[in-house]
Amino acid sequence: MKITALTTYLVAPRWCFLRIDTDEGITGWGEPVIEGRAHTVAAAVDELADYLVGKDPMSIEAHWQVLTKGGFYRGGPILSSAVAGIDQALWDITGKALGVPVWQLLGGAVRDRIRVYSWIGGDRPDDVAQAALERQEQGFTAIKMNASAELDPIDTPRATTGIVDRVAAVRAATGDDFDIAVDFHGRLSVAMARRVLPLLEPYLPFFVEEPLVPEVSDRIGEITSATSIPIATGERLFSRWDFRTVLDRGVAVVQPDLSHAGGISEVRRIAALAESRDVALAPHCPLGPIALAASLQVGFATPNLLIQEQSLGIHYNTGSDLLDYLVDRTVFAYRDGYVDLLRRPGLGIDIDENAVARAAERGHRWRNPIWQRKDGSFAEW
Repeated sequence: MKITALTTYLVAPRWCFLRIDTDEGITGWGEPVIEGRAHTVAAAVDELADYLVGKDPMSIEAHWQVLTKGGFYRGGPILSSAVAGIDQALWDITGKALGVPVWQLLGGAVRDRIRVYSWIGGDRPDDVAQAALERQEQGFTAIKMNASAELDPIDTPRATTGIVDRVAAVRAATGDDFDIAVDFHGRLSVAMARRVLPLLEPYLPFFVEEPLVPEVSDRIGEITSATSIPIATGERLFSRWDFRTVLDRGVAVVQPDLSHAGGISEVRRIAALAESRDVALAPHCPLGPIALAASLQVGFATPNLLIQEQSLGIHYNTGSDLLDYLVDRTVFAYRDGYVDLLRRPGLGIDIDENAVARAAERGHRWRNPIWQRKDGSFAEW
């Protein structure tokens, strides 16, 4: 079997899908994207296609090594995201060719279902308590919320108490059998994190996500040592080498993204590295159905999985949502906050190719907001 073509599709709301064709008629799908830089990642896939066309798609590890190292320059979000989508598609082809789901190729399932969480707002909140209740009524047992709007390096008491009040409101509304993850998107300075996080401790957050920007990952130990709240990070780390820094500084949860961090092959290795440090895996995935399927395939075969993010109903999904490009939407049917084992070959999903083609005709140019502080300076979004 040989690869004959790689085709990318930019589809709403902000995703990039990849189709890899073979001369035996087996097609694999991946999701190579950096949110807000989809065109750039698609161009990187196009460049990497020169090497892949004519190759055996089942030589996954050999291709991963060449694609990540063969261009001499290594790493970065664009290259690792392009490789991630290609890697997903190659695993999809291999599973389909052998008639087994990818989790079987990773050593078999260690669980029958995976707990998932849903999103509510928080940075521009209307009523976070009501939003959390609605998710709870839908059957979810955990949510993630943004913690704040833009912040100064050391912000006011009102900004600090506003964060605490929002989390407190969600806890009061949902009770103690419900988990609340709090995402800071790197908006805290070290000083602000040391101020805010102890005040959140009475509400027992599931974890606090990305309190610091990745550029200062070497200082995250100052945060983990200052609070009892589990600290999670990793959506903007792209390789096992990036994760070594935070794993040695006391984080409780790592969150590599299957569409950013080298795909199934690399995230599997990151998970094993985390397991050796008694750290849980919770893959980042506010993206589309292919990225979610790839995440679940890894999760079913990974002993230290904690929970899986998924994007159904997330505020980014304007115009299209998680299920819109699937032939069978029941594959992601959530029951009591869990998704059942995916049993179909490959990634376990069937992509509606006509829906993808129609959406790609419109395309998208999604960009994240640019935030500014009151003095006009740049603020982390």
